[in-house]
Amino acid sequence: MHTCSKRFGGFPCCHRQPDHPGHCRFVHGYDRSFTCWFGARELDVHGFVVDFSSLRPLRRLLEEQFDHTFLVRGDDPLLEHWRRLHDLGALDLRVMDNVGMEASALWVWEQANALLRERDGGRSWCWRVEARENDQNAARWDALPPWCALP
Repeated sequence: MHTCSKRFGGFPCCHRQPDHPGHCRFVHGYDRSFTCWFGARELDVHGFVVDFSSLRPLRRLLEEQFDHTFLVRGDDPLLEHWRRLHDLGALDLRVMDNVGMEASALWVWEQANALLRERDGGRSWCWRVEARENDQNAARWDALPPWCALP
């Protein structure tokens, strides 16, 4: 398998873990970044696993989800308050099942593979995403998409 990677950075956002016993229950933020690893059995006509310039739609999805946004779980007891602040223009709310870095890595992996499968018909795929909240802490999701069958 041929592989390559692309880093997407500059996504300052905040979140909270409402049932965490420590300080993570408070609203806090990070400048998130994501590194995606791509694979293909065959290179495209230009000799690439993926043409990095073709990943602009993925970058736009990441910006929409994580750039200056407030991530909150759907079961956050303050959700209605966050929605009100969103409606008042005080924050840009995104409701997710899980706002942690592990779940964010999986979310990016799903988005990348949806884009690649639609565009390349399964020729290329994303097999790893590392989600960083800073230079010290990261989480990763590694998996081949179900439509990718490597020998």
